[in-house]
Formats: sequence, C-alpha cells, structure tokens
Amino acid sequence: MLISTDKAVRPTSVMGASKRVAELVVQDLNKRFATRYVAVRFGNVIGSVGSVIPIFCEQIRKGGPVTVTHPEMKRYFMSIPEAAQLVLQAGMMGEGGEIFILDMGDPVSILQLAESLISLSGLKPYHDIDIVFTGVRPGEKLFEELAIKEECLAKTRHPKIFIGKIASYPERKMRQILDQLTVLSKSRNDQELRSFLNQLLPDARLNASPGTIPQIAKRHPYQRAMAARST
Repeated sequence: MLISTDKAVRPTSVMGASKRVAELVVQDLNKRFATRYVAVRFGNVIGSVGSVIPIFCEQIRKGGPVTVTHPEMKRYFMSIPEAAQLVLQAGMMGEGGEIFILDMGDPVSILQLAESLISLSGLKPYHDIDIVFTGVRPGEKLFEELAIKEECLAKTRHPKIFIGKIASYPERKMRQILDQLTVLSKSRNDQELRSFLNQLLPDARLNASPGTIPQIAKRHPYQRAMAARST
C-alpha cells in the first residue's frame, strides 16, 4: 500500500511529482508480480508529525505570532484514526493496481483554523495573538485537489473510498523513466530533474528552479485596522 497525497494531482513541487511517479511505479509492479500493489491518496492528517495544528498550538503557547502562508490557503483534513481505518479498508478491498481516492469532505481555511485555535485557547485573534502571512512557498498551492477531471472515479462499497481510473505507463517506458530518474538524482541537477518531471507528467507545473521563500510577513487587513485604531 503506497500512501500517496493530493499533491500528486497537477503537481507543482518535486514532492508531489515524486508521489505521482510512485503511483505509476505501483501500477507497474502490480503488472509484473503476484503481490497486489495499490495506492491511496488523501490530504493532511490532523496531529501527525509536521501537521499545522501542533505548530499553531506551539506558536500560541509561546505568545505568537501564528504564521499562515496566505489568507486564502485551504487544505483537506482528516483525523489519525479515520486515516488509518480508511487505509486499511482500501487495502482489504484492493484487487491490485488501483489508486484509491478518499473523500476528505470540504477543504478547511487555514486562516480560519488559526483564528479558531487562538479563540479556543481563550485568546483574541489579532489582539492577544498576532497572525502574520509569510507568503506562499515555492511549489505550494493555495488549493489542493484529490482528483482531476480526466480521472473517472468509480464507487466502492465504502461511501468515502473511490477508485481513480488513472492510465498506467507501459513496462518498457517505466524502466526508461526510472533509469533516467536515477541518473538525474545522482547528478543533483535540480533544473534538469524538474524539466524531466514536467515532460514526464503532462499536468505537472514545476518551476525551473526551487526559488526562495518570501521572508516578509504581512498582517491581515483586520489586524492592520485594529493596529490603526489603537494609535
């Protein structure tokens, strides 16, 4: 069972592109071996290592500020028990070669999430705890997708698990792809690697170079208004 991600859909980062390639590898392995190989895509798991909620809570505990990349940033979320159960259920129903797509519900506003966590801590957003915007990082999307229009979703016996009808690559082409990725990875040439992934994955939109992360934080309009009122 490959744990994939919503970032594999129209990837804009090497992480998302590598997950999409891993899905292709799973489909290829399933053709060549008796073992059943399947993949499952979903979004963010609340409370997992690197999850935004523990980061926000730690920032609130330290007195802020809480850092959000963009006021319109949205993400899909699910709990750890729900994620584990859905992965196990997908594994049980998998016949081999499927890419399972989990219904994550509606995406959540990261800004509203930060505001809610501050309020639940007994504090006032923009008054007791600042919220600042650090800027969208290279390869980061404002909105994630779990499937693309070209992918036909088939229902399963579980109401929250679907199968993406995603075309696989021929075995010979996969051998060539993996050989080329091995060469490019060893050469450590970021630009050539990104160019290759863009050519390999028609819906990929990787930048030619990693770029830099913006360093200037910006206040939310409400926060600016409150600051102006206080003066």
